[in-house]
Amino acid sequence: MSAPFNDLLFNRDFSVHTGVVESVATQLAATAAQRDKLGGSALKQRQLLRESGLLTLLVPKEFGGQGETWPLILRIVRRLAAADSSMAHLFAFQHLQVATVLLFGTPEQQRSLLASSVEKRWFWGNATNDRDVRLLFEKTAEGHQLVGPRFFCSGSVDAEALIVNVPHPAINGARLFLAVPADRRGVRVGGDWDAFGQRQTDSGSVYFEGTPVEPLDRLGWPTDQPPLPRLPRHSLRSCMAQAILTEIYLGNTEGALEAAREHVTLRARPWPGTGAESASEDGTIQLRFGEHWIAYRGARLIAESAARSLQQAWSRGDALTAQERATVALEVAEARVASAQAGLAVTSGLFDQMGANATAGELALDRYWRNIRVHSLHDPLDLKRQVLGKWLLRGEAPQPSGFS
Repeated sequence: MSAPFNDLLFNRDFSVHTGVVESVATQLAATAAQRDKLGGSALKQRQLLRESGLLTLLVPKEFGGQGETWPLILRIVRRLAAADSSMAHLFAFQHLQVATVLLFGTPEQQRSLLASSVEKRWFWGNATNDRDVRLLFEKTAEGHQLVGPRFFCSGSVDAEALIVNVPHPAINGARLFLAVPADRRGVRVGGDWDAFGQRQTDSGSVYFEGTPVEPLDRLGWPTDQPPLPRLPRHSLRSCMAQAILTEIYLGNTEGALEAAREHVTLRARPWPGTGAESASEDGTIQLRFGEHWIAYRGARLIAESAARSLQQAWSRGDALTAQERATVALEVAEARVASAQAGLAVTSGLFDQMGANATAGELALDRYWRNIRVHSLHDPLDLKRQVLGKWLLRGEAPQPSGFS
């Protein structure tokens, strides 16, 4: 039997995981529009992801995971985002936190944390934010503690563990990553996320009220001995985060295209005077769909190339050079800008082809644009354009940061 039309259109081949991915996506999509209106925490859907086995894709096989690659994981992020952008966000950030343990943790920390993550079906929450400097890492008589709030903590509600970053006390200008149990004394999750898009990502506040930090929580620096120098591979984390944003844009664009094609084919009426017997036969509508497809397809090809480069860099490990890392950062910047531009244009422009009845609240077709609009503000796209321009005009590679 041939693959469904949309599977061929959007490249929905996820190797041995295809059946599981499609089952999860179908279940998420069934309630996505309704839950978008509700906001809050999607605990049932988070549990679905836990039980699917997909949260362990990046965990190495030696720790009980599946040892899959970034191109596959990012393609799954895109598929889930087409169904439910918030759940795709949480799924993707799970792998970003696992990658943080693999990038910065000692072998002992990796084994302990990731084996527990697989065995106990942990959901990892994110409490890293380079711009929110209110959180303090204080020395105490017993060791260290965290004091203060942190905002944009995606996945913090219902998480078993949190990745937190603070200024590194021993490396000037660097960040120290911590793996902190979410039920640790002094951790209080606010549950106060209320944006107009990405409504169920639980990306609000976490308050650390004298939260003790154990030595083994400090990834890569569990003792007070001088830490090892940072290598180019350590700065791949920001490239992964940017690649994740890219796929969420593309997934929302896919979802919008799929919904619009169905609406025009099954529900929309041709405009009087066009001579078309159906909306799908209207030449102007056909032309615009072609334009939308080209915008989406071009961005997707750039993103898939960037994902392959990211995997190559990830596989290089300690041998990765600064120049190789810079090349990946440039490709990822291209992909993020291209996918955001295409996504915002397509998810808004499709309403011209669907007509006024597509704005019905029950359909919630505006959520695709709202999701991209919120996520596109993660860090300025103009800075990505400037980085690319500086490289083209002056040959200057992007400097590693929390956003590039």
